[in-house]
Amino acid sequence: MPAWVILPIALPAFSITGMWIVYAMALSNNHICPVHNWIYNQSCELNSPVSCCTLDHVPLVSKCGTFPPESCFFSLICSLGSFMVMLVGLLRYAHVIEHYGSSLLNTLGLAAGWICAAGLIVVGNFQVDHAKVLHYIGAGVAFPTSMLFLFLQSILTYRMAKSKGHYWTGHLRSILAALAFITLIFSGVFFVQQSFILQHLAALCEWMFIINVLVFYGTFTAEFGTISTDTFLVLLKARRTHKTYKVDSSTPSMSQVHSHLESLAMM
Repeated sequence: MPAWVILPIALPAFSITGMWIVYAMALSNNHICPVHNWIYNQSCELNSPVSCCTLDHVPLVSKCGTFPPESCFFSLICSLGSFMVMLVGLLRYAHVIEHYGSSLLNTLGLAAGWICAAGLIVVGNFQVDHAKVLHYIGAGVAFPTSMLFLFLQSILTYRMAKSKGHYWTGHLRSILAALAFITLIFSGVFFVQQSFILQHLAALCEWMFIINVLVFYGTFTAEFGTISTDTFLVLLKARRTHKTYKVDSSTPSMSQVHSHLESLAMM
């Protein structure tokens, strides 16, 4: 079994564990409210009890990584996670080419995964309370492209399916993609409301969305178990073919050169 099979397992295991560690650190430093606390106050005084919560303490994923020291770990998790997302996207792209051939959906999936990784880096390194515009731009890029990646990979799974187990994998990915889409929509709808309850629901939906997406990446374990040297050779061959096509289309042929020289000689 190749070592690449560890990558789809490591991505959700590392990211989910790291996010909960960041949440625990923010909670211990009284930077956020507990997830189980649904009681919010309009304002808190300086000598307020620990249980005092406002809308500034809603346990959104980004809020958990706003203040140091948890912000440092949040940036690290997002940066390493985005790098693993890029690797998974590239290996999945090569795997599809090897077993299915060139496909526009596969190319779009690779682009969506890499754009999502870029947005994730922005989210992790520009905290929402200190660089709100850049943080929201990163989130606006990462969340929709992650959903696009999930939908495209679900479609590709069905198109590549050759056995009953492959179809069950497609069903699982479709369910995870549907749950991620639903939680993302509800998170956005609840987030723009001023209600304490709805804001708290937005945080819970955001956590569910991220966990669904990460679990979806973990389903690539079976495919990555078949990755071999031939997979990388197929990827390199596809790249060389693309380059050769560009060179051939931009460079005149020898017959054209000879005919041009003959015309010059006649003149």
